[in-house]
Amino acid sequence: MRYMLMIYADEAAMATVPTETTYQISAAYGAYTEALKKSGAWLAGDRLRPSQATTCVRMADGKTNVLDGPYADTKEQLAGFYMIEAEDADAAIAWAARCPAASTGTVELRPIWEMAEYMAGK
Repeated sequence: MRYMLMIYADEAAMATVPTETTYQISAAYGAYTEALKKSGAWLAGDRLRPSQATTCVRMADGKTNVLDGPYADTKEQLAGFYMIEAEDADAAIAWAARCPAASTGTVELRPIWEMAEYMAGK
Protein backbone atom coordinates (compact mmCIF):
# COMPACT_ATOMS: atom_id res chain seq x y z
CA MET A 1 0.00 0.00 0.00
CA ARG A 2 1.20 3.52 -0.75
CA TYR A 3 1.42 6.15 1.96
CA MET A 4 2.14 9.88 1.93
CA LEU A 5 4.38 11.21 4.67
CA MET A 6 3.79 14.96 4.90
CA ILE A 7 6.49 16.83 6.77
CA TYR A 8 5.49 19.91 8.75
CA ALA A 9 8.04 22.31 10.19
CA ASP A 10 8.13 25.78 11.71
CA GLU A 11 9.57 27.92 8.88
CA ALA A 12 10.36 30.83 11.20
CA ALA A 13 12.39 28.58 13.50
CA MET A 14 14.17 26.94 10.56
CA ALA A 15 15.22 30.38 9.27
CA THR A 16 17.22 30.95 12.46
CA VAL A 17 19.04 27.61 12.49
CA PRO A 18 22.84 27.98 12.31
CA THR A 19 24.51 26.89 9.05
CA GLU A 20 26.28 23.93 10.67
CA THR A 21 22.98 22.63 12.02
CA THR A 22 21.43 23.02 8.55
CA TYR A 23 24.18 20.78 7.15
CA GLN A 24 23.48 18.19 9.85
CA ILE A 25 19.74 18.27 9.09
CA SER A 26 20.43 17.86 5.37
CA ALA A 27 22.72 14.91 6.07
CA ALA A 28 20.04 13.27 8.23
CA TYR A 29 17.47 13.62 5.43
CA GLY A 30 19.98 12.28 2.92
CA ALA A 31 20.59 9.20 5.07
CA TYR A 32 16.85 8.70 5.61
CA THR A 33 16.16 8.98 1.88
CA GLU A 34 18.91 6.46 1.10
CA ALA A 35 17.49 4.03 3.67
CA LEU A 36 14.06 4.32 2.06
CA LYS A 37 15.54 3.74 -1.39
CA LYS A 38 17.64 0.75 -0.31
CA SER A 39 14.61 -0.88 1.30
CA GLY A 40 12.48 -0.38 -1.80
CA ALA A 41 9.96 1.74 0.12
CA TRP A 42 10.81 5.06 -1.56
CA LEU A 43 8.52 6.09 -4.41
CA ALA A 44 8.99 9.89 -4.41
CA GLY A 45 9.89 12.77 -2.16
CA ASP A 46 11.01 16.37 -2.19
CA ARG A 47 11.42 19.46 -0.10
CA LEU A 48 8.93 22.25 -0.77
CA ARG A 49 9.73 25.92 -1.16
CA PRO A 50 8.62 28.18 1.74
CA SER A 51 4.92 28.81 2.20
CA GLN A 52 5.30 32.40 0.92
CA ALA A 53 5.69 30.83 -2.54
CA THR A 54 2.28 29.16 -2.21
CA THR A 55 -0.55 29.83 -4.63
CA CYS A 56 -4.04 28.63 -3.73
CA VAL A 57 -6.62 28.10 -6.46
CA ARG A 58 -10.36 27.90 -5.87
CA MET A 59 -13.32 27.82 -8.20
CA ALA A 60 -16.38 29.85 -7.15
CA ASP A 61 -19.37 30.56 -9.36
CA GLY A 62 -17.43 29.35 -12.40
CA LYS A 63 -14.57 31.79 -11.77
CA THR A 64 -11.00 30.92 -10.88
CA ASN A 65 -9.81 32.64 -7.72
CA VAL A 66 -6.05 32.71 -7.21
CA LEU A 67 -4.72 33.58 -3.76
CA ASP A 68 -1.09 34.13 -2.84
CA GLY A 69 0.29 32.63 0.33
CA PRO A 70 -0.64 29.62 2.42
CA TYR A 71 -4.25 28.59 2.91
CA ALA A 72 -4.08 28.73 6.72
CA ASP A 73 -1.95 30.58 9.23
CA THR A 74 -0.40 27.85 11.38
CA LYS A 75 2.67 27.33 13.53
CA GLU A 76 3.96 24.58 11.24
CA GLN A 77 3.93 24.64 7.46
CA LEU A 78 4.06 21.82 4.94
CA ALA A 79 7.78 21.62 4.20
CA GLY A 80 8.13 18.43 2.18
CA PHE A 81 6.87 14.95 1.54
CA TYR A 82 7.74 11.35 0.89
CA MET A 83 5.57 8.85 -0.91
CA ILE A 84 6.40 5.36 0.24
CA GLU A 85 5.31 1.77 -0.30
CA ALA A 86 4.74 -0.13 2.95
CA GLU A 87 3.34 -3.55 3.75
CA ASP A 88 0.88 -2.12 6.27
CA ALA A 89 0.17 0.86 8.54
CA ASP A 90 2.63 -0.38 11.19
CA ALA A 91 5.46 -0.45 8.65
CA ALA A 92 4.52 3.03 7.42
CA ILE A 93 4.45 4.33 11.00
CA ALA A 94 7.91 2.89 11.57
CA TRP A 95 9.21 4.80 8.53
CA ALA A 96 7.46 8.00 9.68
CA ALA A 97 9.07 7.66 13.11
CA ARG A 98 12.52 7.40 11.48
CA CYS A 99 12.00 10.61 9.49
CA PRO A 100 14.20 13.43 10.87
CA ALA A 101 11.15 15.71 11.04
CA ALA A 102 9.49 13.44 13.61
CA SER A 103 11.92 14.71 16.26
CA THR A 104 11.58 18.42 15.46
CA GLY A 105 8.19 18.88 13.81
CA THR A 106 5.31 16.70 12.69
CA VAL A 107 5.08 13.91 10.15
CA GLU A 108 1.52 13.33 9.00
CA LEU A 109 1.03 9.84 7.64
CA ARG A 110 -1.87 9.18 5.31
CA PRO A 111 -2.69 6.14 3.21
CA ILE A 112 -3.22 6.92 -0.46
CA TRP A 113 -6.62 6.10 -1.81
CA GLU A 114 -5.69 4.55 -5.11
CA MET A 115 -7.64 6.17 -7.94
CA ALA A 116 -8.70 2.78 -9.35
CA GLU A 117 -10.18 1.84 -5.95
CA TYR A 118 -11.90 5.21 -5.67
CA MET A 119 -13.39 4.94 -9.14
CA ALA A 120 -14.58 1.40 -8.33
CA GLY A 121 -16.30 2.67 -5.18
CA LYS A 122 -14.06 0.84 -2.71
